[in-house]
Amino acid sequence: MADEITIVLYLFKRLHELGIRSVHGVPGDYNLVALDSLPDAGLNWVGNCNELNAGYAADGYARIKGLSALITTFGVGELSALAAVAGSYSERVPVVHIVGVPSTISQKSGALLHHTLGNGDFSVFANMSRHISEVLVTLNDPTIAARDIDRALRACYTSARPVYIALPTDMVLRKIPAKGLETPIDLSLPVNDVETEADVIESATKMIYAAKNAIILVDACAIRHRVVDEVHDLIDKSQLPAFATPMSKGAIDETCSRFGGVYIGDVSRPDVKQAVESSDLVLSIGALKSDFNSGGFTYRTSTKNTIEFHSDHTKIGYATYPCIGMKSVLQKLLANLDFNKIRHTESAKANPPELVNEEAEKSAGNEVTHSWFWPHIGKNWLQENDVIITETGTANFGILETRFPKGVTAISQVLWGSIGYSVGAAQGAALAVKECDPSRRVILIVGDGSFQLTGNEVSTMIRHGLKPIIVLINNDGYTIERMIHGEDATYNDIQPWKHTKILETFGAKEGEYKNYVVKTREEVDELFRKGNEFSKADKIQLVELFMPKLDAPRALKITGKMSEKLNAKMDM
Repeated sequence: MADEITIVLYLFKRLHELGIRSVHGVPGDYNLVALDSLPDAGLNWVGNCNELNAGYAADGYARIKGLSALITTFGVGELSALAAVAGSYSERVPVVHIVGVPSTISQKSGALLHHTLGNGDFSVFANMSRHISEVLVTLNDPTIAARDIDRALRACYTSARPVYIALPTDMVLRKIPAKGLETPIDLSLPVNDVETEADVIESATKMIYAAKNAIILVDACAIRHRVVDEVHDLIDKSQLPAFATPMSKGAIDETCSRFGGVYIGDVSRPDVKQAVESSDLVLSIGALKSDFNSGGFTYRTSTKNTIEFHSDHTKIGYATYPCIGMKSVLQKLLANLDFNKIRHTESAKANPPELVNEEAEKSAGNEVTHSWFWPHIGKNWLQENDVIITETGTANFGILETRFPKGVTAISQVLWGSIGYSVGAAQGAALAVKECDPSRRVILIVGDGSFQLTGNEVSTMIRHGLKPIIVLINNDGYTIERMIHGEDATYNDIQPWKHTKILETFGAKEGEYKNYVVKTREEVDELFRKGNEFSKADKIQLVELFMPKLDAPRALKITGKMSEKLNAKMDM
């Protein structure tokens, strides 16, 4: 290794070290020189249609690869990406946001440059990102640039949240010592206090042994903070029933006999609600109790009888133990518990019945309804290791009624809930899958309304030879909004598009794409069959699936009414 290296190449080599192979973003004059160095670090440039899409794509990529990078230009570019980066912060997704900014000389002189507010303030945009970034650094001092890069990347990984790195144009090619690259970035988690952790283990063990009907409730942060392996070990060894939340859908092997379903408070299926709320101990792992994730805050579980495991603290009943992270605690519990002492009752058995809506199956008519479709594809079409991305709206709620085969990864945005997210996220996820396991299918299910926000990102999928199956639900507008308020309001209407022309319009070549239109259950059964050409997913494919305008999944109908009541509350 040479004695010196440019700041930008040091940064890019660190990204490569952390598993990133493709960088999302849009070129702009303050980042162009930096982009020249991507190939030297073994990184590929994606090149998105706009910065918002790039941010969504980086989010989807990170959910598959564990970390991602996004490059934008100063001001106009970075601000366009902020809605996506805020979503990654909200949903705990590690994205490295690199912003090419004007030179340190221009900043010191207060030059009246383009992409500024014309007032000489060059910190205003970074300050906007400060509240949605775990760490914010500006690489304006070569003597500490390497340290700042490593600090930011470590924070991104360990916190599972975005970081912001500003790279001035005159710092891009400045040389710094390369010696730091000889030592990998320390990604270890903070060490728990030994005595406090021991008390936590002792108290948790006593509660687990005393319980007659304990259950495990797994939530989003179990995925984000990388304790899914520990969770599976705990389920296997304890044989306790395990339940997911909307945000952790796919975290638990749904073919496992101990999987009990998705718990969403009062929005849950009756069998799931009964099993969770009748338990005498809840082992809650990685909870993130947002409104849509908790059934409008309708959990009916006892704080006194709950142990909460979090990335940076543990709660046992009403007692909180700061700085006692769950990964170490779970590992020690797995090592020390006598699993023969854990008691079970008949009512604690999981393994719920198939999620087939018998009434919907037998109902008259041939239209494709949500109550029929979602259980149907789980039973008849999805396969092991699929990656399925669902859009905020009917798809996010419908997928809760789908039983997954083993190894399925689900990507959605339940907390942040930005419509249009799924299209960009699908591009990022599909690229990550192509890099690490091309045998996996990538399936995007998005509504016609949401698609209109970010549908141009399909062109990036085509550009990079990605082969997702895009199921576009045509239900004539914003159905999720109709379920909350304004069923027939014109503001929930959209302009109809010719969806089967989109792949061709965005440049897909003949023989490398396929379109389908599906309007009946027979057509769904004919197309969505395992083993046929469509299901092989060997080319990009778009399915326009027609559903009734005011039809919605069971969970969305209930949640919509809850949301409308919550929105209407006023302080008196």
